[in-house]
Amino acid sequence: MGTVHAKAPSTADPQPKGIKTSQSWPAERKKEEMFVNFDKLPVRVQRVVVDGLTRTKDDTIIKEIKPLLAAKTFDELVQLSYKAKVKMERLGLFKNVVIAIDVSKDKRENGYEVLFEVQEFRRVDGGIYTSISNNDGSLDFQVKMPNMFGRGERFSLDYTVGTKKTHGYSAYFKKPLNNNPDMFFGSTAFQFHGEYPWSGYKQTDRGIAFDLTFPTFLGSHNLQWEGVWRELKALSRETSFSVREQAGHSLKSSLKHTFSIDTRDDPILPTTGALWQTSQEYAGLGGNVEFAKQDGTFQWNFSLPFSTIFQVSLAGGIMRTLDPRASISISDKFFLGGPLTLRGFNMRGCGPHSHENALGAESYWLAAAHIYSPLPFRPGKGKFGDLFKTHFFVNAGNLGNVDFNNLTHSFQNLATSLRWSYGLGVVLCMGRNARLELNYVIPMRIQKGDKANPGIQFGIGIQFL
Repeated sequence: MGTVHAKAPSTADPQPKGIKTSQSWPAERKKEEMFVNFDKLPVRVQRVVVDGLTRTKDDTIIKEIKPLLAAKTFDELVQLSYKAKVKMERLGLFKNVVIAIDVSKDKRENGYEVLFEVQEFRRVDGGIYTSISNNDGSLDFQVKMPNMFGRGERFSLDYTVGTKKTHGYSAYFKKPLNNNPDMFFGSTAFQFHGEYPWSGYKQTDRGIAFDLTFPTFLGSHNLQWEGVWRELKALSRETSFSVREQAGHSLKSSLKHTFSIDTRDDPILPTTGALWQTSQEYAGLGGNVEFAKQDGTFQWNFSLPFSTIFQVSLAGGIMRTLDPRASISISDKFFLGGPLTLRGFNMRGCGPHSHENALGAESYWLAAAHIYSPLPFRPGKGKFGDLFKTHFFVNAGNLGNVDFNNLTHSFQNLATSLRWSYGLGVVLCMGRNARLELNYVIPMRIQKGDKANPGIQFGIGIQFL
C-alpha cells in the first residue's frame, strides 16, 4: 500500500493511551510492551495535501480524497488513504503514490494531516514490448500519452508484428467515466493483416470501433459497435474452391454485447473461483454481412489437498445468417482444434474440410476437465519451481452446421459424433500474462476429415479451455 508514516504526538501533548513512543519515556516504561488499538484511536483530519500535481485536474483529485475528511478512527483513515491511492493509480492518473500520515501542525486534539506524494506520467511515453496471444507471439512498438487531458484519459499508437505473418496498426483512446476505473469509453481505429494457413486464406481488416464498459452488481458489461472493411484472399494456389469463392471485399457493421462474472484469483492459472462469460453479436446494421451469433464460456476451479487444483470448463456457440440468399463467411464461423481448445488435434483440425482447408461451422460445444498439481518431489518449492504444474486432462467437443428447420436432428449429430482425447503434461505459468503447455495427447475419437495430432503438443497463449 505504499509507504505510510504515522507519527505519535509529542510528550507535551496529551498521550493517547496505549501508544508506545521513544520520546523521553522512563526506562521502566520503555521495557513495558504497549499496544495500539487503531480501531478505537480517534482522529480528526485537518488537512489533506497532494504534492506533485502538474496537469491532473483538481476536481478529479478532490473527488478521491474528500472521503478522508470523514474518517473517525486511525484505522479508517489508513484504509481510506490506501483506497484513494489504489483508485488514483487504477485511473491512470499517477505512476506512483506514497502516503504519509502525521499529526497536525496546529496541535489540535486528535488532529492529523495526510500527504499524498504523487508522481505523474510523462506526457509522451512508449517503448518496444513483446506480447503473447493465442499460440502467437508478437513485437509491439508503442507510443502513448497517459493521463492525456488530466482525468485519466489515455491515447496510444501501436504497430504490431507477429510470428505467424501477422501485422497491424491501431490508434486507441480510452476515457474513464465518473472517476470509475471499471467504467470507461473507448474508441479505436485499426488495420490488421493475418494469414490462416489451416483454412487457406489471408485477410486484411480496416475499421473503427466504439465501446462502453460498465459494471453492475451482477458483473461487467461491454457494449461495442464495430465497422470493418474486410478483404479476403486465397493464400496459395492450393487453396480449395470452397474458400476461393468467398474471396473479395465485405463490409461488416455489428453490435456486440459481452457480459462476464469473474471471481477467479488468477486469470491464467486460477486455484479458486469461477468465470461466466457470454457474448451476443448482431451484424447487419449496414454493410453486406448479416448474421446473429451467440457464444459463452464457463469455468469452475476448486482447490484440493496437496496443492492440487481441479478445473472444469464448458463452452459453446451457435449462429445463423439473417439473409437467406447469403451464407456466413469463413471469417465469422466457429473453429475447433488445437492446443488452446481441443487438444490432440491440429489447429482448426476438427469439422468440415475441403482439400485440407478447415471451413468452420455454425455451432460448436466443448468440455474439459483438468487436474493441476505440483511437480513430483516439489523441486524449487517456494521459488521458480512453483511456476510449474503437472497437468492431467480430458477434453471433448464437436462442431457442425445447423439446420434450423430441424434443430433436433442437428443437436443429436453434435452430441453423438463428438471428438475426445486425454493426456498429461507440464504447464508453466508466465505471471499473469500467459501460460505455456507441453502435453502428450492421445486422441480417442476422431471423425472423418479431422486432422488429429497425437503425441507431444505445444501451446502458448492466454485463454485455454
